Amino acid sequence: MLVLAERPAGRWADLSTRVLSALVLAPVALACVWLGGFAFAVIVAVGMLGLAVEWLALCRRTGWALLCPVGLAYIALAGAALLWLRHDPYAGRADVLFLLLVVWAGDIGAYLFGRWIGGPRMAPRISPGKTWSGAAGGLLAAVAAGLLAAHVLSDAATWRAVAVAAALGVVAQAGDLLESFVKRRLEVKDSGQLIPGHGGLFDRLDSMLAAAPMAALLALTLGRGVVLWQ
Repeated sequence: MLVLAERPAGRWADLSTRVLSALVLAPVALACVWLGGFAFAVIVAVGMLGLAVEWLALCRRTGWALLCPVGLAYIALAGAALLWLRHDPYAGRADVLFLLLVVWAGDIGAYLFGRWIGGPRMAPRISPGKTWSGAAGGLLAAVAAGLLAAHVLSDAATWRAVAVAAALGVVAQAGDLLESFVKRRLEVKDSGQLIPGHGGLFDRLDSMLAAAPMAALLALTLGRGVVLWQ
């Protein structure tokens, strides 16, 4: 997630909590992606159900009942994209791992660079904490993760891996901004309090919700059995 322009004393206050949450959640997610099948379907279903409950609660609190179907459709599209991607028996595991690592690296890079460098705000009317340094750092981290993942997963770290990782990184950041815009309109700071250091599921998965359909569209264009970066 893109960050920040805070006073130095408070820049890293939530870092330890974020790291602990990641150490618990990331291995579970990676294990389910690796196993595929029922394990992956369960974790996606649980995540989508949690997002739906969170979204409905936000709509109820803020009177946005008319927009509830839009948010639910957005959640369902991302869940369907992830399941469809992983279902490919030849490229599914590699594609979803590539997607996860690129999105996670983008979030981490944006957090670290934004907190370390600060500087001009990216979209102060949407999310005052997001900076251009965070956006650039997140994109660089996403591309680096994409190159590394492509090399490890297929020994084919080419310019296409750079292009795909960069595209997914940009879309992921757009998803983060979209969630910030919605929270600003709803006048809430976090979508929930489920994940320590992150807030709610939307706060943690906003980038993935946008990037997953993009990855699925690319996979559909390339054809089944072809990894995203080839």
